[in-house]
Amino acid sequence: MTSLGEPVPEPESGLFDNLWTVPNAFTLVRLLCLPVFLWLLFSEDNRAGAAWMLVALGSTDWIDGYIARRFNQVSEFGKIFDPTVDRLFFFVSVIAIIIDGSIPVWFALAVLFRELAVGATMAIATLFFGMERFDVTWWGKTATFLLMGAVPSFLISEAGVFESGFFGVVAWVLGIPGLALSYWTGIAYVPQVRAGIAAGRQHRADRVPSEH
Repeated sequence: MTSLGEPVPEPESGLFDNLWTVPNAFTLVRLLCLPVFLWLLFSEDNRAGAAWMLVALGSTDWIDGYIARRFNQVSEFGKIFDPTVDRLFFFVSVIAIIIDGSIPVWFALAVLFRELAVGATMAIATLFFGMERFDVTWWGKTATFLLMGAVPSFLISEAGVFESGFFGVVAWVLGIPGLALSYWTGIAYVPQVRAGIAAGRQHRADRVPSEH
């Protein structure tokens, strides 16, 4: 209790508190798979292997978050580390597939532009305007899921394997609605960003001790 009879607020978790957790280790392993993907694609010229690695990593993206919540291992570092690794892997893989020539350039650039615009907006709003974090919407997760299926499908379609023709169709079936939905959700985030900035300002104002 304080001298005024008010409870002492709980100290906020620091960025590097609970750093060594299973979810963060799992995210680190996923990050270390990035050079393996590039090796498969460029050194081994194994488009199918590189594509299936992307599929595997995309399909296990939820595991670290589940472990963190299920076993109470959520950390401030993990909240930043996991989405950063996801975004880095997505950017590098799309750019690598552009260089490989396995994906339509216009489609890839449209995906990258949206990710850059949304990522930059979130970073600026958080760092310079104190926006409070908010969860990705269900539609946003759906758009990401569709695009994470479309990108490796384009790669498999150019791999010269027996399933290439099938995945050439899958790439467009997933890619067009995924791209459209990603832009729609990006626009829909604007009011949430404004609300997050306002909530951050209010939170900081509430923490300023009142004068007596």
